[in-house]
Amino acid sequence: MKYLFAYSIPVIGIIGIYFGGFWTYSALLFAFVMIPLLELVLPTDEKNYDTETISRRLHNILFDVLLLLNVPIVYGAILFSLFRTTQYQLPIYEIIGMTLSLGIILGANGINVAHELGHRKTMFEKVMGKILLIPSHYTHFFIEHNHGHHLHVSTPEDPSTAKYNQNLYSFWFQTVTGTYFKAWQIQKKLNKIDNRSLFSLKNDMFWFTLIQVGYLITIYYFFGFGGLLFAIFSGIVGFLLLETINYIEHYGLKRNQLASGRYERVTEKHSWNSNHVLGRIVLYELTRHSDHHFKNQKKYQILEYHDVSPQMPYGYPTSMVLSFFPPLWFAVMNKRIPANMK
Repeated sequence: MKYLFAYSIPVIGIIGIYFGGFWTYSALLFAFVMIPLLELVLPTDEKNYDTETISRRLHNILFDVLLLLNVPIVYGAILFSLFRTTQYQLPIYEIIGMTLSLGIILGANGINVAHELGHRKTMFEKVMGKILLIPSHYTHFFIEHNHGHHLHVSTPEDPSTAKYNQNLYSFWFQTVTGTYFKAWQIQKKLNKIDNRSLFSLKNDMFWFTLIQVGYLITIYYFFGFGGLLFAIFSGIVGFLLLETINYIEHYGLKRNQLASGRYERVTEKHSWNSNHVLGRIVLYELTRHSDHHFKNQKKYQILEYHDVSPQMPYGYPTSMVLSFFPPLWFAVMNKRIPANMK
């Protein structure tokens, strides 16, 4: 039941939006001030589960229900925020606070959960994952992440891998543009292999584009131009939050190129791991990212710690704050990158 704490960000964000004023910044302060401070004093947990516990957790449907409940939570937060921002005359600082809080919800409980569901085997879970990507304008993530990132991670061919000494803001431009265009390239290859037309029901990028446009048109119809701008910018905050996580997950790590020209297989050494308990819970174990890339079909509730994985000195929320200040990030992280990867 500890994963109920993953709902703390949307609950605090929605409460803050309800009370208005400077309370609208509650989700921002909670995610990037309160949690990092707590992570500094709380212990890490490196324990893995035994075989019996893994089996029990895999067969407990509650872990899946906890993920799926994020769909009504995220869309409820969107509707409530749109109503508040368009029905009342609010000062600009309050609108900014609402935009940031909703964007954090879209990133933490939207895209992050969509990432987990996108790796699932059932069509229903995959569809729910795609639905959670819509508000952040990032439906193409579904294709690029599963068919591109996991194949090319920690190589120059992956726009979602940050290079050694690359700052976060340069990485944002690289990954936001790179993943979108790469998603289209992947889709074209898939279409060619299966002899699909542009209008095929299985041409995801075509339908993703229509759905994204339809989402924004619907918001404009019901909430006007102000609602449209609010939806656009909160979505941008959401996907920049995701890409900040991508930045810290693989920063500076490289797979060696073999004599054949191919790259070595992905191992537990090609993602940064963190065992800080709060980050693990609020991000549904995303911080055990090394194991996720090592075996990407494993569900979040059974991801494991590997002592050969490069370890972050702080949890993911704290590390994200550090990444906003490149000199500080480089000072902390560059010395931790394995020498053979620099």
